[in-house]
Amino acid sequence: MTTSTYSIRKSFLIPLGFVVLLSFILLISAVALQLPIAKTIILVAFLIPVCLIFAESLRRKVHVTDDTVKVNKLLRSKCLNYTDLTAIDTIQVRKRAFISLSSENDFMILSNSYDQFGLLLKQLVERAPEAVISDETRQLAENPPKKCSDVFSAWLAVAVLVLIIYVQLRGTF
Repeated sequence: MTTSTYSIRKSFLIPLGFVVLLSFILLISAVALQLPIAKTIILVAFLIPVCLIFAESLRRKVHVTDDTVKVNKLLRSKCLNYTDLTAIDTIQVRKRAFISLSSENDFMILSNSYDQFGLLLKQLVERAPEAVISDETRQLAENPPKKCSDVFSAWLAVAVLVLIIYVQLRGTF
């Protein structure tokens, strides 16, 4: 039995990791510089979801075998057999694509945030029963969209955090 494993693109994980690191640096500098407590609370409120998104993205994996599709997420996993699938549908909004795998009792949604999304989609189309695959999914497998807006947004957040840290520490040294 062959298993292919897909994870979230490193081109997104790297800047997101920098966002987490720079956010911690900003928090530490805010505490060290004894900035108002409101700023520290805002930083913590920003840092918690960013850390959760990073941990979830880092842990998320899709395993495609000859018989099943399994998704590992932070603190949970889900597995669907191809024989249990009732539909594989596609939703596409601009360059963002979502694949919905449905069975009688369960479903999973995969996005094109995964590295080698086109290959993942082709494997699903090849291994799933013909009757459950929508025409849109077949078309998407032939020409999967390349998405880079999330990568751009993550690098933009890195740049903004570097600028904030620079402005905050400029007067200190």
